Amino acid sequence: MRFLEYYSNMNRIYLLICFVVLFAGCASKFAQIQKSTDYEFKYKIADDYYAQKRYVYAQQLYEDLIPFLKGTSKYEDLFYKLAYSYYLQEDYVNAENLFKTFTETFPSSNRSEECEYMRAYVYFKQSPKIDLDQANTSKAIGLLQAFISTHPTSKRVKDANDLIDQCREKLELKELTAAELYFNLGYYKAAAISYSTLLENYPDSKHGDDYKLHIIKSDYQYALLSYEYKQKERFEKVLSEYSDFKERYPDSKLLITATEYKNLASNFLKNSIK
Repeated sequence: MRFLEYYSNMNRIYLLICFVVLFAGCASKFAQIQKSTDYEFKYKIADDYYAQKRYVYAQQLYEDLIPFLKGTSKYEDLFYKLAYSYYLQEDYVNAENLFKTFTETFPSSNRSEECEYMRAYVYFKQSPKIDLDQANTSKAIGLLQAFISTHPTSKRVKDANDLIDQCREKLELKELTAAELYFNLGYYKAAAISYSTLLENYPDSKHGDDYKLHIIKSDYQYALLSYEYKQKERFEKVLSEYSDFKERYPDSKLLITATEYKNLASNFLKNSIK
């Protein structure tokens, strides 16, 4: 057993040594390529690395070549692949900057539209989890909308609209989370305002009737907990919101629940008059 264990350990050591030697050899070879002043050769090797999906090496060589190929016929292609080298390494910050610079540097290129779309898409890729700041999500929407306006006949318009829908759903869910938190904590005035803002920002939401019902519920609870001299005014607001609910969502399954709150508010007002 000891012999087998020793043999196994030796195999691991041997493989590790082979890996180190191989890596050192590759690094040495790449360093020699970087030092080369044969820019045609260097550019060909960069393209080979790019084709092999070895984007780290391709990116470094493309960047080395920028001062020497700028203004030549190869510069546009180099810049295009450099942007994608960053993107395919998921370095979205640098990729966004390069896609933007490409559209500014080569506005007449047949790749300019693609890079404009990719710039917006990179912001979409940077859109974080719902509980984090959504600045990149909003930026993605703005750039995608600008892309659609600038290229209304582009084959990418459908994809751009799909991405905008996904971004808006995320922003809607973030606002909903805040409204739900206010409601669950019993901050009914803040909840009513949050749900109202949510409905105003997303009037075509498939959850619109639920948001409206929560406005009614929040207003009712707020009125119920108010000082007596404020209750009449606040219960009347419940009735007003109910009328708006019935007009907006006459076929909603939630209308029954909304009507129950309307009846509770009406009964309270009748009893207060007595």
